[in-house]
Amino acid sequence: MRFDIITVLPGLLEGPFSHSILHRAQQKGLVEIHVHNLREYSEHRQKSVDDYPYGGGSGMVMTIEPFAKSIETLQAERTYDEVIFMSPDGERLDQQIANHFISHQNVIILCGHYKGIDQRIRDTYVTREISIGDYVLSGGELAAAVLVDSVVRLIPGVLNDETSALSDSFQDDLLDAPVYTRPAEWRGQKVPDILLSGHQKLIDEWRHEQALERTKTRRPDLLK
Repeated sequence: MRFDIITVLPGLLEGPFSHSILHRAQQKGLVEIHVHNLREYSEHRQKSVDDYPYGGGSGMVMTIEPFAKSIETLQAERTYDEVIFMSPDGERLDQQIANHFISHQNVIILCGHYKGIDQRIRDTYVTREISIGDYVLSGGELAAAVLVDSVVRLIPGVLNDETSALSDSFQDDLLDAPVYTRPAEWRGQKVPDILLSGHQKLIDEWRHEQALERTKTRRPDLLK
């Protein structure tokens, strides 16, 4: 699977993609993550990629040409399943959306900045707009990293235990059950006996009950 991320601040993405699971996935050849500097596609002498908004108002708007040129350059090299724009007014990212992306081979992600990007880019190229929550970030870079991480960990072979991702919160519309590890007792707090029993069927039933109860308490909306 390949991600091409277009951003005016590529340095913001160096850390997330060069450590831990995302780094190992690239080393294994299971995913390619390419970060493109939007300024390289600007024909402006000072490589600017923004201008004042028509109609007045505060902030600057990212211009059409650098985005159009970068997207079309990539699309001339291969076919893309989606062109994603990370936006606070997009559909909310959830586990089902992350699962959906596993069927894709090539994805472009656009990272906005400043006041936003010219609407004509969204109308012409973008196939899907995704938000990671009802709040505004300084740019789309961190949101893009969240989207990529949520998808890459689902790719077979990325995690050492491939069943781990299948038991995560939200995979079955439930939050995950409590988890424990050694020691069995810490400062008077003991691991539930059922988890030490060795009876896997009973353990699975307990975990489901705990997941259901936690979901009822913390995220009852998921049960609807």
